Amino acid sequence: MNVCVIGGGASGMMCATMIARKGHNVTLYEKNEKLGKKIYITGKGRCNVTNATVGDEFLKNVVNGKKFIMGAITRFNSNDTMAFFEDVGIPLKIERGNRVFPVSDKASDIIKGLERAMNWAGVNVCLNAKVERVLTQEDKVSGVIVNGKEYNFDAVIVATGGVSYPSTGSTGDGYEFAKSVGHKIIEPAPALCAIIVKDNKECERLEGLSLKNVTLTAKLSNKAIYKSEVGEMLFTHNGVSGPIVLSASSYINRLDFSKLELVIDFKPAITFDGICTRIDRDIINLKSKQVSSLLAGFLPKALVPVFAKRLGVNLTMKANQLTKENRKNLANLLKNYVILPKSLENFNSAVVTSGGVSLKEVSPKFMKSKLVDGLYFIGEVLDIDALTGGFNLQLAFSTAVTCASSFDNIIDK
Repeated sequence: MNVCVIGGGASGMMCATMIARKGHNVTLYEKNEKLGKKIYITGKGRCNVTNATVGDEFLKNVVNGKKFIMGAITRFNSNDTMAFFEDVGIPLKIERGNRVFPVSDKASDIIKGLERAMNWAGVNVCLNAKVERVLTQEDKVSGVIVNGKEYNFDAVIVATGGVSYPSTGSTGDGYEFAKSVGHKIIEPAPALCAIIVKDNKECERLEGLSLKNVTLTAKLSNKAIYKSEVGEMLFTHNGVSGPIVLSASSYINRLDFSKLELVIDFKPAITFDGICTRIDRDIINLKSKQVSSLLAGFLPKALVPVFAKRLGVNLTMKANQLTKENRKNLANLLKNYVILPKSLENFNSAVVTSGGVSLKEVSPKFMKSKLVDGLYFIGEVLDIDALTGGFNLQLAFSTAVTCASSFDNIIDK
């Protein structure tokens, strides 16, 4: 068969390799001047290529499309990904959180490994080649138009990514291809990104403050819809960021922010009653010292005046002058520090895109369109996304190999 792959990212290169290995003629079109531009910036330039977690433990980190992706993850898991790169001469290492990186700590090595694999398999790679349209005849793929010229193909695989980091070429082309042939697109939203809050003045005062061992809970109409593990976060000039915030963003990006609140628990290891007991004990020990000294025993220095303002107390007043209500309010603020989110950061800084081609119209067995014969969707262009840690790249590889499996024996598929 003559097969076209649109997009030279992680999923596109993997899929092109696997199909070419089966003996088919594969042409990969990449509109950029080089392959893997988004891979190059992942993992801060180190490329967290996968996560050494399999099965149910892996699926716990999938936010959208968990049921859809189960078969693909089973077919080609992180162990398979690691074996693939080792086979093409890219040694890997496993770090904290089962995150897998190239031993060299260079994302460019992952790209080189994928390019090498395509070269060995005989993939025809065309750079600076912008696919403008997917052609169909009677609900069947017939070819594509590239840089104004028409080319015939038996199958077309859309691996164009989402719309995050558009400077790398992810500008939503795949959504347009999908819509042009009747597919529904779930509205794209930023995922794994910072959160902008309504009270910018408070954030400006706390900018640069890093918090460790705190818990962040997202609540919608007072009902908890996401609670992170104990982790790290930080304040920015207009909101919050850091690992647990990025994870939260993926769970709240499709919600009504006007009814949403973020709650920080500064002391997740201590109960509310335990906090109250400690406050009373500290006040006794401090004797006639000021409220600022009491707060400093619980919080980083930058948060002390912010807490005092929220509590409505003067930092210079004596700690033992705090009323019973003041003490209760302090305990509540330490366990339930509310931040009102305004929006998410935009796609320019979002690690991945949430949303994309509706999974209801794509077969999970082969990533094949249910509407157009010979059309496939893989990777981030689909409505699938996961948390940080190498999981999203693994989704790209797993969907790519699952798609390629459709070409094992073309008859009746």
